[in-house]
Amino acid sequence: MTTTDKASTRDRLLDAAGELFYRDGVSIGVEALCRSAGVSKRSMYQLFTSKDEVLAASLERRAPEVAAQLTEGLRETATPRERILHIFERTERMSTDPDYLGCPFLAALVELKDPEHPASKVAGIAKQQLQDGFRAEAERGGAPDPEYLARQLMLVYDGASARAGARIETLDGLSTATAAALLDAAGVK
Repeated sequence: MTTTDKASTRDRLLDAAGELFYRDGVSIGVEALCRSAGVSKRSMYQLFTSKDEVLAASLERRAPEVAAQLTEGLRETATPRERILHIFERTERMSTDPDYLGCPFLAALVELKDPEHPASKVAGIAKQQLQDGFRAEAERGGAPDPEYLARQLMLVYDGASARAGARIETLDGLSTATAAALLDAAGVK
């Protein structure tokens, strides 16, 4: 197997893992994963030590894409308030896609229920990066307690993502309005 073949096999596995784990959950079996990727189990185990490692790698690979989706179209000159609200507006837009099933990182954390699982660690980092971004913008916008506001915004974001992903709620401005109320209460400009 050449390096190009390995990369191709690895990419196919991660593409399949990203799709299957998001759509069907983390309990998807190795057999189904390999079948979907068009690779043998032997090939998978030559690249990864376990399905858990594949899941972690697929989430790690997806993190920049999700971050880019949330900030797409964001003006460089946006105020901290506008930057925060943009993320909620983007999430609301993304939630109207029929394939939207919520935040992939939150889904993995909820399903795994094990903070030491390799995929939980990756998902936790992605969630912490979003919270850190909220905190930094809240601080720039003059919030008296940026850390607390960031935690509140994460509750709104994760709740909106989970409810929209489960098709319990259509967001239609709801999460953006809720985030705006929090920003108003904290005096964020």
